Amino acid sequence: MQKILITGANGLLGQKLVHLLVNNPTIELIATARGKSRLSISEGFSYQEMDLSDPVQIQEVIDKVRPDSIIHTAAMTNVDMCHQDPEGCWEANVTAVEYLIEQCQRHNIYLCHVSTDFVFDGENGPYHEEDQPAPISVYGKSKYEAELRVQASGLRWSIIRTVLVYGIVPDMSRSNIILWVKNSLERGQAIKVVSDQLRTPTLAEDLALGCWLATQRHAQGIYHISGKDFMSPYDMAIATANYFALDKTLITEVTADTFTQEAKRPPRTGFILNKAINELGYNPVSFEEGISVMVKQLNAIHD
Repeated sequence: MQKILITGANGLLGQKLVHLLVNNPTIELIATARGKSRLSISEGFSYQEMDLSDPVQIQEVIDKVRPDSIIHTAAMTNVDMCHQDPEGCWEANVTAVEYLIEQCQRHNIYLCHVSTDFVFDGENGPYHEEDQPAPISVYGKSKYEAELRVQASGLRWSIIRTVLVYGIVPDMSRSNIILWVKNSLERGQAIKVVSDQLRTPTLAEDLALGCWLATQRHAQGIYHISGKDFMSPYDMAIATANYFALDKTLITEVTADTFTQEAKRPPRTGFILNKAINELGYNPVSFEEGISVMVKQLNAIHD
């Protein structure tokens, strides 16, 4: 029986991980997040409130449950909010990781840490794991600093970098590009979508699976876990319109400088997945398959 603790269990990735692992008879699952559980299920796992800005509470929870592995999904990921509040960003994305590392060191816990393509400058993606990070935003810098701390910790660790995660859960706190495009076009609303940023968008279920594949093996090192289709948000919007047979003429192709965003975005990221495929057995869905997964879930929520 492996005991696995998940941080950020109320978030999109956290919820997908709970759903993935909850029925696995070889796992004792502990879900943690700040505040009460917002998960749509309550059976098959235990839930502990754990505020990652409070080292005392972190120590109390980890001393009590003694996990074998921690999958750390909690983070401040809004790139512009990180830019506006660099101190809050550092506390959420670096200091919290330092607190977790300390407890992992005390109990010899394996740490699977989730990171981002924004550790790169986006000048020459898609990227291999060995490529040198050069973050251009407060968010990207904070995530890279956290990676460096994990690597220097002396723990057994994996770093799972990912790209533009999309998916749905019943209590969606924010939308995603697919739902936004679908809802806009269904209302006959014209939208402008960027075509000069390139990514490998990631279905949340695939990311959850990648985290589990690494944790299950106690894999050591950095792994790039994302979708396999290299595309711009404009490509994603067109694919969404095609999937739902909606009016593509409402979609206008624009460049990133059309919008005023406070924080810089790397223009061209995306990942080369060979290492995760060969070492972990990772096999992501296509973007179109990802849309169909979401549609099934939407229908289930509305039924």
